[in-house]
Amino acid sequence: MENFKNQEILNWAAFLQLKEQNSKDSRLRDFYHAGTYHNETPLSEIDFVALDFETTGLDSQQNGIISIGLVPFNLQRIFCRKAKKWYITPQDNLQENSIIIHGITHSDLQDAPDLLRILEQLLDELAGKVVVVHYRHIERDFLDHTLRILINEGIMFPVIDTMQIEADLHRKRSKGWLNFFSKKRPESIRLANSRTRYNLPVYPPHDALTDAIATAELLQAQIIYHFSPDTAIKNLWL
Repeated sequence: MENFKNQEILNWAAFLQLKEQNSKDSRLRDFYHAGTYHNETPLSEIDFVALDFETTGLDSQQNGIISIGLVPFNLQRIFCRKAKKWYITPQDNLQENSIIIHGITHSDLQDAPDLLRILEQLLDELAGKVVVVHYRHIERDFLDHTLRILINEGIMFPVIDTMQIEADLHRKRSKGWLNFFSKKRPESIRLANSRTRYNLPVYPPHDALTDAIATAELLQAQIIYHFSPDTAIKNLWL
């Protein structure tokens, strides 16, 4: 099966049309059929959905999803009443060190469904919107790998990665002789640290829905500070 993870997609709308034609799963075909925006669409016209996973570890090949949170938003509003959160039975065992981080225990997952039971609802929430994450190699890679296990078919879609935006901004700032000789320590681009630079409120970390809302707020702030509502979506999505 083709692997697009490390390739740059120049035309996401055409790519999703191709995926629809080649997909064998009806849920994925419906997801791809919803399509996406033209490259030149301004950010002001985009419907976004912030997505966050809590997982049993950081390796999408070895670990599993245990919680999903999402919230739709645009540049003006975050639609908290339409937010969704699920606990998910992971594909691997819940480890003690991951429990310490996210606080999700075996009892929380006792009656949790596997991903297939909520897949149609999840894809309906994402379809036609631009997905926003903080570090795309969690949400996009974990979802892709989990579906390969469950239905023998992965998934690919455009995302805006707020962590990548912060990384690119810091890389630009660090250029130049003055910064080279000052040996200034790189700033953290983790979600909480990134939010602090925009004077956004502090939220408890490692809850999928809270982190999704935090990511939505962060993108809104990044656009206000560094871009424009008229910026074309092609400049931000990956």
